[in-house]
Amino acid sequence: MENKFTRVALACVAAAGIAALSFTATASYAAGNGAELATKNGCMACHSLDKKVLGPAFKDVSKKYKGNADAVAALSKKIKDGSTGVWGPIPMPPNGPKVSDADIKVLAEWVLATN
Repeated sequence: MENKFTRVALACVAAAGIAALSFTATASYAAGNGAELATKNGCMACHSLDKKVLGPAFKDVSKKYKGNADAVAALSKKIKDGSTGVWGPIPMPPNGPKVSDADIKVLAEWVLATN
């Protein structure tokens, strides 16, 4: 009985470890992919990681959304639809027509992870 319990416990620990590694690999891919998407889609023309250019630094955006349970959805909407007056007088143009919803979500997750 004890041997069976030990095997079940080890199987659970192994499954949890595999799940954690999978999540970490996915998060790492999304982070790298987010940086690539930001460059590819022209985000870096107005933003940088840690300094205001025309738009806010991504780290400042991340700080603003910290603690917001709906941060990914809210930022995705801003990226897709654009915004005006949130960070100053220069509007952010909508990106929905040229960037897919899936890529917008990856971008939002990446920006939020820059803090």
